[in-house]
Amino acid sequence: MEFLPTLWFVIVAVLWIGYLFLEGFDLGVGMHMLFSAKDEKQKRVMLNAIGPVWDGNEVWLITAGGAMFAAFPFWYASLFSALYIPLVVVLLGLIFRAVAIEYRGKGHTARWRRGWDLALGLGSLVSAFGIGAALALTTTGLPLDANGDRVGGAWAWFTGYAVLGGLAVVGFSLVHGAVFLALKTEGEVRHRARRFVKVALPIGLLPIAGWVLAIQFDTGSAVTWAMTAVAVLAAVVAWFANARGREGWAFMMLGGFILLGAAAIFTAVFPVVLPSTIDSAFDLTVTNASSSDYTLGVMSIVALFGVPLVLAYQGWTYWVFRKRVSPLHIPEAHPVVPAVRQ
Repeated sequence: MEFLPTLWFVIVAVLWIGYLFLEGFDLGVGMHMLFSAKDEKQKRVMLNAIGPVWDGNEVWLITAGGAMFAAFPFWYASLFSALYIPLVVVLLGLIFRAVAIEYRGKGHTARWRRGWDLALGLGSLVSAFGIGAALALTTTGLPLDANGDRVGGAWAWFTGYAVLGGLAVVGFSLVHGAVFLALKTEGEVRHRARRFVKVALPIGLLPIAGWVLAIQFDTGSAVTWAMTAVAVLAAVVAWFANARGREGWAFMMLGGFILLGAAAIFTAVFPVVLPSTIDSAFDLTVTNASSSDYTLGVMSIVALFGVPLVLAYQGWTYWVFRKRVSPLHIPEAHPVVPAVRQ
């Protein structure tokens, strides 16, 4: 197996895992806006918890897609063209979500806030489901012909695995978002989040566990089974840590769960990056779907300097905004006076 294509497969996998870990709690908090807050101040506490980091976390999605495009153009072309409809819906969900975060505080009527809360919650739900479906299909397969083109209608992608992957990311995001709120807030929001995790963690993680096990039974090895077992152990530790009020440990262990679970999936399917459900001879692999060695070499040099810089400034952001958000930190809402009076 060639070194550079393998290296970039690992990098793409790391970017997707980083996105699931970081953006997962953002999407989860967005969905929690629909049902987990009793009043306006609690909703503002939840929004302020993700306020400094949500847009930086979304960059991981752009970077993962860009890395696929540059390093594995045939993988990118086949996957994104086959999933054109769901990915457009995901894009709309991300747009509504971002606009809702920015515009929610621009008005001061209950109807205005309810509308943007709905946009934020549903946008987060749709985005999480669509990303999960796409990642599940890139590990379980699409009906691709010898040219890498999808066979079938516009909904040929809508399979049981797509639904399983969508539910997996939605369930994980809901639990991960609640753990993050318990870690980053004070007061009633924190207590409600801890209670939610205690009940929902075993249920919310079932779809992603099912996805991991489906891949392991199909193409797993001793190494990936070991990774899966440690991931399950991390989830159990996260539940006990949350029950005992150790939110930091719960957050880290849940991060370990998604890291090891997703790594087990990517490792099990390697070297295939997109299987064909028509004929395994049409599978896209790290070798036949990659760019030239020259392209990958230039990308590697850029990544060598760029990736540490990005990680450093994002880590610095989390360090600066590491304190908990309390209702006492939230000022009363007040109307904005126009700079120019008519």
